[in-house]
Amino acid sequence: MKLAGKYAVVTGAARGIGAAIALRFIEDGIEGVALLDVDEQSVKETAAKIDTSGKRAFGFKCNVASKEEVASVFESILKQFGRIDILVNNAGVTRDAMFHKMTDEQWNTVIDVNVNGVYNCCKAVVPSMREQKYGKIVNLASVSAFGNIGQTNYGASKAAVIGFTKCLAKELARNNCTVNAIAPSYINTEMLQAVPENVMAKFIAAIPANRLGEPSEIASVVSFLSSDDSSFVTGECIVVSGGSHM
Repeated sequence: MKLAGKYAVVTGAARGIGAAIALRFIEDGIEGVALLDVDEQSVKETAAKIDTSGKRAFGFKCNVASKEEVASVFESILKQFGRIDILVNNAGVTRDAMFHKMTDEQWNTVIDVNVNGVYNCCKAVVPSMREQKYGKIVNLASVSAFGNIGQTNYGASKAAVIGFTKCLAKELARNNCTVNAIAPSYINTEMLQAVPENVMAKFIAAIPANRLGEPSEIASVVSFLSSDDSSFVTGECIVVSGGSHM
């Protein structure tokens, strides 16, 4: 029950890693967790599934790329919870293409969600975290930040998240707030399940652990960074890759 009495927000929480994080928070005894996603029906269904009591998990429709929408949703969450102790910026999109074929729309969509979304959500919680002298921010980056063919937009966005994390961590340390990032490699989510078998085999062959990671394994690291067990850890980017990016 290491998160007892705490309140959290998880973005991109309708499925996959985000849903696994929200579930782990419930298991850790969180007092309240707000699940945010652009898919309103799915996020509300996920909230109901992980919390059958209906008293601790709540789904909200939110496009993190919209500053106005984020401000409105976070205002509602603050009114309901009274405070936000933990923010997990998990929402993200891919629009993969070789750079010479990449469109402006593919570039801008990824930057708007993956970078501006993190900015918007942090902007919504940092003032209250500074005031309450407590906060845990965890940003989901990716090993694509270190280079991956066909992902100049995604890699650039996740490299930006890592830099953002390290800078904000230095600013907030004096306010008893930690800011950390996690860079997963290939995780067994719906997005990856669409990859052809022959391509998937190559992915797995490059992982020393010889398997994909599971969303619950990312959630475990988020759980640590969101708890007081990590009180002296800030500005870090923890790579979770089964050994593929040591």
